[in-house]
Amino acid sequence: MTRFATPLALLLAASSVNAAPFADPFRPPRDIEPPAASASATPASGPRLESVLIAPDRRIAVINGEQYTEGASFGEGRVLRITESEVVIGRAGREESLTLFPRSGKRAGIRGEGK
Repeated sequence: MTRFATPLALLLAASSVNAAPFADPFRPPRDIEPPAASASATPASGPRLESVLIAPDRRIAVINGEQYTEGASFGEGRVLRITESEVVIGRAGREESLTLFPRSGKRAGIRGEGK
C-alpha cells in the first residue's frame, strides 16, 4: 500500500503547484490598456464610423457601437448611403460624411447644402 501512497502523494502535491491561474497571454499589459469607458459615453469628437458590412441583401454601418441601415434615423438626421468606407448622413438640408479611415484625425466632413 505504501508503494502506491508515496507516488500518489507526490503526484497530488505537484498538481496543486500547477493549479495556479494563468494570465491571458493575448491581453495587453495593464500599463498600456486604455482606460475603461462607459458604453453610453459618446466620443468628444462626434460620431465615429467603426465598421461596415455590405452584403447582397443589406448594408449595415456600426457608428459609436450601434448598428444602422440605410434609411434608419440617426440622431436628428437619417442614414442616406452606406459604402465600403463611408456613411452619409442627411441633417437639416446638408449631408455629413463619416469615413471608416479618417484622414489625419479630422472630424467628419460636411458635403454642402442639399447635395
